[in-house]
Amino acid sequence: MQVRSLDDTAVARLAARLRVRAITARCLLGRGVDGDGAAAFLDPRLARLRTPEGDAPMAGFATAADRVTRAVLRGERIAVFGDYDVDGVTTTALLTSFLRDAGAEVVARVARRDEGYGFGAAAADELIASHPGLIITGDCGTSDLAAIARARAAGIDVVVVDHHTVPDRGNHPAVALVNPHRSDSRFPFRGMASVGIAFYLAAAVRTRLVGQGYFKARVAPDPRDLLDLVALGTIADLVPLADENRILATAGLRLAAQRKRPGLAALYASAGVALDRAIDEQVLSWKVSPRLNAPGRLGDAAPALALLLASADNAADAAAALEAANAARRAAQDVATAEALAAVGDDPGPAIVVASDRWLPGVVGIVAAKLVDRFARPAFVIAVDAATGVGRGSARTSAGVDLYKSLAACAPLLERFGGHAAAAGLTVRADEIDRLREALGAAVLAEGSGKVAASTAADGEVLLGEVDAGMVDELTQLGPFGQDNPEPRLVARRVEVVGSRRVGDGSHLKLDLRCPRTGAQRGAIAFGLGERDPGLGARIDLAFRPTTSTWQGSTRVELEVRDLAIAP
Repeated sequence: MQVRSLDDTAVARLAARLRVRAITARCLLGRGVDGDGAAAFLDPRLARLRTPEGDAPMAGFATAADRVTRAVLRGERIAVFGDYDVDGVTTTALLTSFLRDAGAEVVARVARRDEGYGFGAAAADELIASHPGLIITGDCGTSDLAAIARARAAGIDVVVVDHHTVPDRGNHPAVALVNPHRSDSRFPFRGMASVGIAFYLAAAVRTRLVGQGYFKARVAPDPRDLLDLVALGTIADLVPLADENRILATAGLRLAAQRKRPGLAALYASAGVALDRAIDEQVLSWKVSPRLNAPGRLGDAAPALALLLASADNAADAAAALEAANAARRAAQDVATAEALAAVGDDPGPAIVVASDRWLPGVVGIVAAKLVDRFARPAFVIAVDAATGVGRGSARTSAGVDLYKSLAACAPLLERFGGHAAAAGLTVRADEIDRLREALGAAVLAEGSGKVAASTAADGEVLLGEVDAGMVDELTQLGPFGQDNPEPRLVARRVEVVGSRRVGDGSHLKLDLRCPRTGAQRGAIAFGLGERDPGLGARIDLAFRPTTSTWQGSTRVELEVRDLAIAP
């Protein structure tokens, strides 16, 4: 278990400057955070957000805000369409909630799996039939030129709010394309999720409406009341938890902890999240996101949108619908994962490409993520429609591989592809899959990233007795954790196992540990490591994240073990 090498003098200097422990300073430096940036990192206030209309504007943003404002002032019907994943659904819910609270008539719709990825012809025709003056697409639209042109031909303006890679295809048919990846965008941070951009858009529209005197006879909605949706979509979409994303997610988690949104409160309850459990990125990632994604994975994401827009009267029913969808999703996922692992075998190659006509298109993204965890290399999992011979796939990546670049290198073999560096989707004909497997392997190798080590260096080494509530509090300030802001990983060496038992379904390990040097004892939980019980009396090295655990009203420090080994 390697520990990251850092300059001890720099660690001490930063710890003294911030008045934090050395281990906290090590974590900051290990993430490239130092100096004035460290103080701001530990204090991610909304006031630190940079405006997309300042000296470095986000391309298309002002035009979009002007057009949405005009639609509200004119009383135009506004249609909001989002993709079927959590970012798309939260973007739709945020814009729908804000615009309805501002007095606009809104038609809300999210994608269905049978229509394919993004804003397609069927969705465009359905929204055109509702006779809106404006369509706003969320988490899609950048590459959906034909559907947008279809709406424009019907006399309907389209505003695109998206964050996927922008292909070089000349003029876009939308009246405004708001995407931080536009080559002409000067906004300094390009990593925002669509829901974060939608939050900015709502705030800008509110400012314009206030300036027009629109809210003299009604209460102006506060976009900050929607930050729980921003945190959820941002954390779920695996965008970098840095800069604006970190500020928005931090503020959103504080709001989520108040459990004010009826649908999410009902979903926490149905997912078994205790009332005294903090709502953090782990709850959103492991409890909420899978359930919100489940309807869209099976077909129509509408139940997920209904939950986010639910009132107290129907929130419990909406949560129950998501629980049922999640159970069906899990069953389909387990079958596909087992078959995908069998197909990979012992030689996955530089890039894993597996396909089957027995898999649901909606679970292939989860299967791809599991293959990445297992083999530490990018995975492309494709569900083939036996009737049409067309496969729709999802890709997830290991460190160092840009999925969009890899797919772009194979574009001649693909019907369609899109996404970003960390997650992508593709459409391919079944008779091209073997060639695609070879081409993707070459593309991944060309990036210089074959197999990538699954483990990473730990932030620092500590004694067991140093792991206390104060340490947990300091390290928690470094969150929320996720893409580009990994959780702290510490190492303790030669600790003695004084208690050990397998828990849950037997796949997890509960440990009681003692430091022979100081006598300090701590409890630990090792999720997924039930098969690696070292036995009573063993001396082990372990990599862990320090946390707190609450049981029957009592809170204690606990180690979440990420790896363990018999000490040399």
